Amino acid sequence: MDLNSPLFDRIRIKPKAEKAADDAKTSQSPACEHPGCTGQGLYRAPKGRGQEGKYWRFCMDHVRAYNASYNYFKDMPDDAVAAYQKESIIGHRPTWSMGVNPAARERAAKGARGAGYKRDWAYHDPFDVLREGGVGETRRAPEPPRPRYSGPVRQALDVLGLEEGADPATIKAAYKALVKKFHPDAHGGDRSYEERLRDIIRAHDTLKTAGLC
Repeated sequence: MDLNSPLFDRIRIKPKAEKAADDAKTSQSPACEHPGCTGQGLYRAPKGRGQEGKYWRFCMDHVRAYNASYNYFKDMPDDAVAAYQKESIIGHRPTWSMGVNPAARERAAKGARGAGYKRDWAYHDPFDVLREGGVGETRRAPEPPRPRYSGPVRQALDVLGLEEGADPATIKAAYKALVKKFHPDAHGGDRSYEERLRDIIRAHDTLKTAGLC
């Protein structure tokens, strides 16, 4: 062993003054709160339900005895105990059903109560698998089918600058506006827009043949 090692310089013995201060601090510890005990209350024990964050101060012997008989659920109804244990799984935090808005959840709950079901969850049953038992939320109204147009019709709508599903009045208004815009008379007799005008007229004829205007 090398007695000249710098490791020996790091060894520190607590001075007597510090030890005396620690002993004085220990002597000032609260007394054990168990009736008739004169020991020091160095250990904490919870006071119980409704007094969370508050503690008794006991000595070692009495804190052991207290912990052995401690019952947080004393005088608590069985259903309340069960509810507490269930909520403890999620840390007693509020929860919400994912993917279900409040209105749908309420409809589902009403449907379940009317059918004799007792539950606190909801689901979407688009194929009526469980509808026979009276379970499930109200089915949403189906969307109206969108018209399926042929290629020429879609191209004609594009020439007129219209979207699929345009009504007859919209088609006629667009047609009149484009004819007025590209007619040679609107350009002082300039016939360079005739090809564009013919495309507009053909597009209108195609839509009229398809029964859209």
